[in-house]
Amino acid sequence: MLPAILQHGKGYHEMGPIRPPSEGKDRSLLIRVTRNCPWNRCEFCRTYKNKTYSLRGVEEIKADIDTVKALAEEIKAASWRLGFRGAIRQEVVTTFINENPALYSRAYNDPEAVERRLESLANVIHWLSSGARTVFLQDANAPQIRTADLVEILRYLKETFPTIERITSYARSKTIARKPLEDLKRLREAGLSRLHIGLESGCDEVLACIQKGTTADEHILAGKKTKEAGIELSEYYMPGLGGKKWSKKHALESARVLNEIDPDFIRLRTLVPRRGTPLYDRMLAGEFEPLTEDEVVEEIALFVEHLDCHAYLASDQMCNLLWEVEGQLPGDKPAILQTIYDYLQKPLHERLKIQLERRLSSYLFIAGHLNRDLAADVEAAWDAVNRGSPDAPGKVQEVLDAVKPAFI
Repeated sequence: MLPAILQHGKGYHEMGPIRPPSEGKDRSLLIRVTRNCPWNRCEFCRTYKNKTYSLRGVEEIKADIDTVKALAEEIKAASWRLGFRGAIRQEVVTTFINENPALYSRAYNDPEAVERRLESLANVIHWLSSGARTVFLQDANAPQIRTADLVEILRYLKETFPTIERITSYARSKTIARKPLEDLKRLREAGLSRLHIGLESGCDEVLACIQKGTTADEHILAGKKTKEAGIELSEYYMPGLGGKKWSKKHALESARVLNEIDPDFIRLRTLVPRRGTPLYDRMLAGEFEPLTEDEVVEEIALFVEHLDCHAYLASDQMCNLLWEVEGQLPGDKPAILQTIYDYLQKPLHERLKIQLERRLSSYLFIAGHLNRDLAADVEAAWDAVNRGSPDAPGKVQEVLDAVKPAFI
């Protein structure tokens, strides 16, 4: 018989819409501490548009943790019953779902409830199969809540799951800059291992233009406080965010700010203007001129050339063109730059082939197929590239404009 929290509760733990790619790679357990984003004005972001920010209560979050524990224990028990000695196999998952129609059958539940339970179950299964080591606190800014409350949540997580080795969260620089250093140290002692901060830019003009709600000085203060508290720091730089107007200053000032912070990780997250955002509307109105693929790569080269820190530079975002631009600074800096220079020195039509191949690969990973019109545009682009036609850049750009907005 299922435990009471699964029989009489929701049967799932609540999850938000996003997490960093590194947390997806590590199959982190997702625990939702806040809903949506307290700022929600960044002009490039549509994740939380038209959604209301709210705090979740500590007891509600603890109940979600208890639900995860119950699901984990039931899954492991099913594995032992089936002779897999605790290992997570597809047969285990299928059996568990089939044995619990009250939770997972649409004959007993509305489809939305079933989908949430299946999503929750999938997250728990992936987490268990990876060793139940990492947890990510959602949504956009978990440290926004009272320090005492977050400490209680962190301790409860660690007490409930002794296998946890790392707990991470997104955070805003403004929030961390205002938080007392002692509060950050308390969070570290309670188990908060790493913060992911969206620097986006170290250029004040760019930050103001996109309504980031912070400044370069606040970025530096927040980053240094995070490091001083003993919390690992992952900072995100957004190539292309300054457009053609501020590209050079965006790169140079961002490198300067990150050099002062000296984070553990710098992650590239190339701008893709998305429909439904103010920045996209400004682009259509001619008020924001985006960079081409090659101009973005040139900006990244300038940015890396001026980095003088000890971070690990990662290109783990789908929106990046050159995934191989990655390595430990400062030692790997020459090799990273050579990778960029090698791309930029290729003939135009070779660069266009790389753009088509990689962007289509990412799109097909998401969409699974090309619709008829897009397939025709892709065929025309490939034909133009292979013939070395003068209109190849325009044909390729048409395809890129169609597929890139789908990127996560």
